[in-house]
Amino acid sequence: MCRFLAYSGVPVFLEDFVASPCHSLIHQSLHAEEAKTGTNGDGFGVGWYGERPEPGQYREVRPAWSDENLLSIARQVRSHLFFAHVRAATGTATTRANCHPFVHGRYLFMHNGQIGGYGTIRRRLEALIPDSLYDARAGSTDSEALFLLTLSHLAEGMAPGQALAAAIVDALALMEQAGIREPLRCAAALADGDSIHAVRWSSDTKPPSLYVCERPDSVVVASEPVDAARECWQALPCNTLVTVRGGAVTFSPFEIALKQAA
Repeated sequence: MCRFLAYSGVPVFLEDFVASPCHSLIHQSLHAEEAKTGTNGDGFGVGWYGERPEPGQYREVRPAWSDENLLSIARQVRSHLFFAHVRAATGTATTRANCHPFVHGRYLFMHNGQIGGYGTIRRRLEALIPDSLYDARAGSTDSEALFLLTLSHLAEGMAPGQALAAAIVDALALMEQAGIREPLRCAAALADGDSIHAVRWSSDTKPPSLYVCERPDSVVVASEPVDAARECWQALPCNTLVTVRGGAVTFSPFEIALKQAA
């Protein structure tokens, strides 16, 4: 399983969360504590918003702990909203196009989890991506497919949480048709430059870990606490959507009835 974090608040340098804390994301790339494997060395990425509507992005296939360019970028780039992700591949190639976060227009997206039996339903899942978005399909992961499906539902007028849920239902429907028994597990975050929408959900009882830390000037959503201030970090309940906008944090149920996927 991958590890990630999303930050929103007063502008800070990326290194304040990616590199400096005792359990920073770079530290988690070698020593994750709440994942299936402690090592997340199949690439990494950061995405950040600056003075333009579309986010900047840096991704690489090297492990985060060994990339000096990541340290340099994190030390120099300051942002009010950014994503960072370290990857543990689950069956797809270790390529730059498969590293998170993914960018399309003004949106950033990253994911930790897996669509059960993805190899069996991949072609049919990709067929659900509309032609207007399919050209943006650069990699081969289930995560990128979920992102593009989410964007397609956003284009239909859905709210971000609804769009994320609809993309998951798309995958669940194909899994059911194929008789797949493996679970779909999902911790994901979507941003548009002003807000972050993050979910923790699973079709079984083992969703990926996800925490929220609210401070007076910022909010962080992360797979694991990045510092020793553990009283700040609250585990996001299963089947929950958290929205961060303008310093306000709201929590709402993220229930997906499996019968909807029939």
